Amino acid sequence: MTKHRVVVTGIGIVSSLGLGKDPFWENILAGKSGISRVTLFDEKYQSYCKIAGEIPGFDSKQFMEPKQAKRMDRFIQFAVAASKLAVEDAKIDLSKENPDRVGVVIGSAAGGFETIEKNFRILVEKGPDRVSPFTVPMLIVNMAAGWVSMLHNARGPNSCTVTACATSTHSIGDAYRIIERGDAEVMFAGGTEAPVTALCMAGFAAARTLSSRNNEPERASRPWDKARDGFVMAEGGAILILEQLDHAIERGATIYGEVAGYAMTGDAYDIVAPCTDGEGAKRAMEVALKDAKLSPSEVNYINAHGTSTLLGDRAETIAIKRAFGDHAKTVAVSSTKSMTGHLLGAAGAIEAAISILAIRDSAIPPTINLENVDSECDLDYVPNTARRGVEVNVAMSNSFGFGGHNACLVFKKYLD
Repeated sequence: MTKHRVVVTGIGIVSSLGLGKDPFWENILAGKSGISRVTLFDEKYQSYCKIAGEIPGFDSKQFMEPKQAKRMDRFIQFAVAASKLAVEDAKIDLSKENPDRVGVVIGSAAGGFETIEKNFRILVEKGPDRVSPFTVPMLIVNMAAGWVSMLHNARGPNSCTVTACATSTHSIGDAYRIIERGDAEVMFAGGTEAPVTALCMAGFAAARTLSSRNNEPERASRPWDKARDGFVMAEGGAILILEQLDHAIERGATIYGEVAGYAMTGDAYDIVAPCTDGEGAKRAMEVALKDAKLSPSEVNYINAHGTSTLLGDRAETIAIKRAFGDHAKTVAVSSTKSMTGHLLGAAGAIEAAISILAIRDSAIPPTINLENVDSECDLDYVPNTARRGVEVNVAMSNSFGFGGHNACLVFKKYLD
């Protein structure tokens, strides 16, 4: 079977650090935090954690008709917005494309929690006849991919991935495989999430996974730091435009980088905790490098999962050491969740975009809030300040989800 090369030609980002890739990337390299006090729901429903990465003043009318927006949960609105930003960035005229060769893989870990909560209250307070007829198509996870396909007339392969925090890394990997084997020429790929709701945050808080550093929101997400006390929830979405290389060249597209490798593994260990020896994550990194036909020493940057949890950060450190051997001591590793917070199912897509931009601009983003490094976390985590003007020919992006889902993408600089 002929394997087609796959490149990234468009990036759309909706985040607490900016709408669109340029303001977002500028804030990432500046080491800014997008974390603040929760405003999206009443404080009486807030648990011990009262902070999150909210998108201030998100206006759906910038990206869709008001009537359409009313039929979408917030997570779907983010996907639509990111898809339109990605198309604009890719400068692709979809009206000139064969719609049967344009596909979509967009996932979400949680789906429409806002819709679930709102309509359950209506059910309890006003009865079943008052529940919205749009409840189900607003809350089900696949409707982000459905809406994006309808609005862009993308009639090719269409799918939705749901693998917790590995979701959108799997989405990009699956879209990559679809183009690689020749089933599409253009794919929308990524993830979206709107988890800053009362029930969703209460659930994570009950599991004691969230940070309680409410008095210092910007300093709460601190991967690998000795004082880390949990992750910080965030909302948003990111969509990449992936293209078959020949197709991108033919239309004169700007190519940000090439998708070189992809792998997924399972821990088969625990519903929440990672393997303490990092076995599943280690195998994902090794298989992704094998798929890319690259050695560990060729990787310049790892965008780590790095959630700011006690067990997760240590397990990932061990996994990197096992997968990279001696090179683990020198490869740059950073967690941009220190700035964005954790977007759950959308995290991998945001971080894939960051990895691509790191290659494009020869710049490695920092891990902010890293002040006192955990003695069991002893890699080069690029503390607090971005590194500019450094060689980044190959970047890896890691995502690990509840249930033991591991996914890894490898990107490389595009060369003719």
